[in-house]
Amino acid sequence: MGIKRIGHTGTLDPAVTGVLPLCVGRATRLVEYIQDLPKEYEAILTIGYSTDTEDFTGNVTETIEHKIDITKEQVELALQQFTGVIQQIPPMYSALKHNGRKLYELAREGIEIERKSREVTIHRIELLKYDHSLLFPNIHIRVSCSKGTYIRTLCVDIGRRLGLPAVMSGLVRTATGGITLDKCFTLEEIEQHMVQGTIQRIFLPIDEVIAHIPAIVLEQSLINRALYGQLITIPNINIEGLKQGDSDQVVRLYSESSTFHGIFSLNTSSAVLTPVKVFLPSEPSLDV
Repeated sequence: MGIKRIGHTGTLDPAVTGVLPLCVGRATRLVEYIQDLPKEYEAILTIGYSTDTEDFTGNVTETIEHKIDITKEQVELALQQFTGVIQQIPPMYSALKHNGRKLYELAREGIEIERKSREVTIHRIELLKYDHSLLFPNIHIRVSCSKGTYIRTLCVDIGRRLGLPAVMSGLVRTATGGITLDKCFTLEEIEQHMVQGTIQRIFLPIDEVIAHIPAIVLEQSLINRALYGQLITIPNINIEGLKQGDSDQVVRLYSESSTFHGIFSLNTSSAVLTPVKVFLPSEPSLDV
């Protein structure tokens, strides 16, 4: 594209496909707000063997030789145990760092580091299909979760709950926040749009992808003061979507003409608005 400023909003493992929002140009300033959005995945969990990477690409470390006799009801009961806030131990084959080195680099050298468990949230998990006709049965699931959730580890933990080794044998990220697969393009399609001069058609507006942030509309005189860094007191803080009990919250700022002007911090006690990420209308518009 000939653009230097492009930022991704969350890596995918090499064998995983699906939604990966890329922020282009000035939109890179909003990567942090998109990264925090919940993710949705469709995964295939295979029970009966395990690997050192927790997915099908690794070296097999355990195999069940006998016939696996797990019912659909047992699977559904096990899945129910993983909704809400859960603890996960990050896998060694991950990009987390230890003393400046990525864990997967250490794992490839045969080094294992003790990892602390951490909290992640599984908002929803549902069984899509259970194929028990195979030697190693497949469990197809859909998972909505917080950022930082390892679906590979979730699959292993579900298998452990069933009393069996398990791996993740397939994964597609189907959504990041409100960005779904049907809004995505392949690299080849993006290249074709560049050739045809239609690249602007595929971008999503910045404010559309951060629609989870509450919005505030002000008259132009207050907008002008806010855009040039002045602290302003707003006349009314009855804003839909504000969190109860939080004194400082981020909001999207709009003029009465529905023009998006950026992210601001609102102190709900003093009703003072402070600039955080200002977007001037004159800036080039390359978005997400």
